[in-house]
Amino acid sequence: MKLSIIILNYNVRYFLELCLKSVEAAIQDIDAEIIVVDNNSPDDSCTMVKQLFPNVLLFKNKVNSGFSKGNNMGVAKAKGEYLCILNPDTVVAEDTFRRVLSFAESKLDLGAVGCQLIDGRGKFLPESKRQVPTARIAFQKLKGKTENYYNNTLGNADIGKTDILVGAFMLLKKTVYDQVHGFDEDYFMYGEDVDLSYKILKAGYSNYYYGETTIIHYKGESTIKDKVYAKRFYGAMEIFYRKHFKKNVLTSLFVKLGVKLAALRGGNTVNEELNFNETIVVSDSIPNSLEAHLKPPITLVSDLKDITQNVQVILDLNYLSYRSIIDFMKHNNASTQNSYRILLKNSNFILGSDSSVNRGEILLY
Repeated sequence: MKLSIIILNYNVRYFLELCLKSVEAAIQDIDAEIIVVDNNSPDDSCTMVKQLFPNVLLFKNKVNSGFSKGNNMGVAKAKGEYLCILNPDTVVAEDTFRRVLSFAESKLDLGAVGCQLIDGRGKFLPESKRQVPTARIAFQKLKGKTENYYNNTLGNADIGKTDILVGAFMLLKKTVYDQVHGFDEDYFMYGEDVDLSYKILKAGYSNYYYGETTIIHYKGESTIKDKVYAKRFYGAMEIFYRKHFKKNVLTSLFVKLGVKLAALRGGNTVNEELNFNETIVVSDSIPNSLEAHLKPPITLVSDLKDITQNVQVILDLNYLSYRSIIDFMKHNNASTQNSYRILLKNSNFILGSDSSVNRGEILLY
């Protein structure tokens, strides 16, 4: 088998359904398997997977075992030569895996490879490519200085080496994953991807950023950026420095001060207010049951080129491809007042997100 896609899920049933539908469309011509590990979700995620995706291998934990342990459990069941660690709040294009696998197989020194990530508004997520977060760099990030935290030597659409990849999408050989002992289970949530990327570098491999393909990462579904998040994130960084860097007084001071300031400052959970002039549905028809829930005036268009600004855009997967939706959102993110929702095939909801730090919106109809 060529590829095993590992998706660790916790309580994001509707985003998981969209993710799985996009993944199934992307592995049509690949010898691949999909493995979902559920971390004791209180919603009906597992029931949904069993009913809608009978070919998916589903493993249910009785407790929330955390990101590292959950993914390691999935990898232990994997049969693929390559692994893709994928978040459940992502949307891949029909050619994502084919293109990334082709690139991976061209690199003899491949450790892991990531791709370009955008949020639910189409904005580039800079954590797609990062530098090693030394204590000094992490402390600068805490103060809002990110020029050394992210890898700005590579353009968003470039291809090249980068130190650190994001755990929302990481593709690597299973032999490499096993060699570095996978995700470190000392981390419950946050920092695991930094640690794995760095262990791969220390093992003599190179990590790559492949910016020629893009996926959506709603991101706010993975965590809410509040004080608890901030404290856990910098706590994870403390584990990272303790493991990989020689301990000294300055490093310890940076870490302790960073954790303390993070806990006090918390995160930004303020949603941007969006005012829509109209709702535009890109499709050949609008379900009556959906139309009743949309803000008027409502316009039906058949071409993505007809989209104006300050509108909410409903993108119909019965009419559009995943690739066309992703490309459209990415190239139109300058229209900052636009909001995007995706209408799934054979489902009764639309979803999307206007913020990468807060929960998205699910509208049942």
